[in-house]
Amino acid sequence: MNYRHIFHAGNFADVFKHVVLSLLLKSLARKDAPFCYLDTHAGAGRYDLSSAAAQKTGEYRDGIKRLWNDQPMPELADYLAAVRALNDGQTLRYYPGSPRVARFFLRPQDRAVLLELQPQECTQLKAEFAGDRQVLVQGQDGYAGLKAFLPPKERRGLVLIDPPYESDREFEQVIEGLRMAHARWDSGMYALWYPIKSRPPVERFHRMLVATGISKILLAEFSPYPEDSAFRLNGCGMVVINPPWKLDETLHSVLPALLKQLRQHPAGHSTLTWLVPE
Repeated sequence: MNYRHIFHAGNFADVFKHVVLSLLLKSLARKDAPFCYLDTHAGAGRYDLSSAAAQKTGEYRDGIKRLWNDQPMPELADYLAAVRALNDGQTLRYYPGSPRVARFFLRPQDRAVLLELQPQECTQLKAEFAGDRQVLVQGQDGYAGLKAFLPPKERRGLVLIDPPYESDREFEQVIEGLRMAHARWDSGMYALWYPIKSRPPVERFHRMLVATGISKILLAEFSPYPEDSAFRLNGCGMVVINPPWKLDETLHSVLPALLKQLRQHPAGHSTLTWLVPE
């Protein structure tokens, strides 16, 4: 894999993904029973926005930077608290990857399993959580990990599938992994992130999701740019299977407000729909 997330850390796609992730984890924490968080493509854990790589693209300036000094709507408060937990005072230097966001929501009875195949990223991830007994870091393929770690002993939890989409077959691999995981643990909550560059592959992905026969599939998309070019990231989506109660109502108000802050073009838009209802 050649993908390095440091170039994109804290951009609009990260903000959208981690806002949804925070809402899902917060919902799990409302019950006292323990839960397990499984991340199939965990990355490095945290990203230094002052690094040369992050400064080269500066994508975070149109993402987390726009929210950093704002008064957040209540639904964004927990997400921003997770970001602020890595930073001192009012200075934004570090952006949390999904593992760090998830760790913010873990209670003493909860745990996380983080999978990362890329050696350098995995080394950083292990260092990030060294000595943390609630977090297991494994250097292995995320899709294989779905078979190895599901179902979790807690029988409650969330699986995040967030690959780099470098392969032409990544959408198919996501579907194959989801089919297998859901067959092993059909009551689990699943969140699948995907990029939006060209609409036809996304529509095909949606059809493949429906064809799995899995129910309770909520679909949220967030596109600050118009979908008029296949040579940039116009937007992204999050598929949530077995979403918590009233997540659709929450996102119905959150997404337009977030788009207002991160929009890059008047044609930018957000959508929320039940791909497969309950």
